[in-house]
Amino acid sequence: MVTQITRGIKISVITSFEGTYFKNHKIHYAFSYEITIENHSKDSVQLTTRHWEIYDSLNNVEFVDGEGVIGKKPVLKPGESHTYSSGCLLSSPYGAMSGFFNMVNFTNSKNFKVIVPTFRLSAPFALN
Repeated sequence: MVTQITRGIKISVITSFEGTYFKNHKIHYAFSYEITIENHSKDSVQLTTRHWEIYDSLNNVEFVDGEGVIGKKPVLKPGESHTYSSGCLLSSPYGAMSGFFNMVNFTNSKNFKVIVPTFRLSAPFALN
């Protein structure tokens, strides 16, 4: 698990290898990840958008931007948390993801960025 705290918002990530799939006559490596967002600040906040950079060991990079996470824009009061699961396909058995969540602080109406720590995606058979 990797964790990071930005402005009182703690992000924790756990990853899993799910298997291989053929898509468009090419093998893909499927990974899942579970992200927990914990509000350790004194203010209520809402996640509004996300940005991902997805890397594989073949030097492919994919950028993903979108509203919320898995169709939700969670509001977190102080002490609350939100956990969700998602996944991605890579062209190699090893890679990484990094990114950030844009959030709004309801106390001062300011937007701020919460860093998601870089997390590795690796198939067990690909590691020495």
